Amino acid sequence: MNSIDQKALDYHRAYPAGKIGIRPTKPTDTQEDLSLAYTPGVAAPTLAIADNPEAAYDYTSKGNLVAVISNGTAILGLGNKGAAAAKPVMEGKALLFKILGGVDAFDIEIDQTDPDRFVETVKSIAPSFGGINLEDIKAPECFEIEKRLIEELDIPVMHDDQHGTAIITSAALMNALEITGKKAEDIRMVINGAGAAAIACASLYIKTGVRPENIVMCDSKGVIRADRTGLNAQKKRFATEKDLHTLQEAIEGADVFAGFSKAGVLTQDMVKTMADRPVIMALANPYPEISYEDAREARPDALIATGRSDYPNQVNNVIGFPYIFRGALDTRATTINDEMKLAAVRAIADLAKEPVPEEILKAYNAGSLSFGPDYIIPKALDKRLLETVSAAVAKAAMDSGAARKAVTDWDEYRHYLRHLDRG
Repeated sequence: MNSIDQKALDYHRAYPAGKIGIRPTKPTDTQEDLSLAYTPGVAAPTLAIADNPEAAYDYTSKGNLVAVISNGTAILGLGNKGAAAAKPVMEGKALLFKILGGVDAFDIEIDQTDPDRFVETVKSIAPSFGGINLEDIKAPECFEIEKRLIEELDIPVMHDDQHGTAIITSAALMNALEITGKKAEDIRMVINGAGAAAIACASLYIKTGVRPENIVMCDSKGVIRADRTGLNAQKKRFATEKDLHTLQEAIEGADVFAGFSKAGVLTQDMVKTMADRPVIMALANPYPEISYEDAREARPDALIATGRSDYPNQVNNVIGFPYIFRGALDTRATTINDEMKLAAVRAIADLAKEPVPEEILKAYNAGSLSFGPDYIIPKALDKRLLETVSAAVAKAAMDSGAARKAVTDWDEYRHYLRHLDRG
């Protein structure tokens, strides 16, 4: 066992075990406090909610509570390890919700792989929550599960592996194209990988202006072609009729490579055949489709992003999901729709163009950071994301009709976000 693994085990084992806990939010020092918190005081809010279920947002933690739910069938970088093994990851996700977005979150691991039974379980517990973050559920089941829950529940449901990744990479792509002087509608794009993240990313790229006919998607068998048999419905959407069969053939002349696959599949020789000033988003974690060093050596003119924190342009969902749910919860949104996702994309992309505060430079031991080839999206520890992205999502929820509660004073709302308890 290496030293990092041992440190991680010691970290998680230290008392109290795990990473999250519960703390009271109301006074509990006196007999009167307890009588209000429990019996007989709870009768009044209970009856109010019985008369009007929406009152749960006023009298309980529902409006600031997200369920982080997984069955452990696609744990990040580890595969299908089961529901119990997913708990450390889901606890970590709940922790990030709190310390970044001020959102309380419970991790819930469901030992169920059947989509119908999984959906029914989530629906049964949904009244407790203001939103549901699905996580680490394998494709193609994840598509059906998310679709049904969105249709059958009246609270925001988002599979972050799909849409969080799509939002962050769309922001990165938008800025990368601006820096390289290219337009979304003109580029040729190769997407390597055809799982949940890749499918969602391709769908959102199209909504940001990339032409469907200019996307070639590859999986482990090569280019996803229209004449291939055995394709699921999601892959069929991106099947091409072009005379391309391999990643090597597809990448020639491409402006953008977006990788959601595995380490080492993109070679230096392949990269050398790409168009001028190519954008390479090699996002397999922890080891990308091509290393930063190899990509840079092969194409000094390339703009490169990875999922790693030790290189420029880390693409990480953490700069999205806490703030997307924050804006959705604060407006009591019924869903996270395309308008809200695109608002998050634009807010993240625009923030990268703002001057970087000194505290962020210190946190990353950077002398300077400014919008350009090595800084296309904000850093994960940028506290401005909370205010910027949450407000953009909240406004989009209202403008699109998804909100059940309006923000009436935006200055007050931004002040609330800046001073939110994230402890």
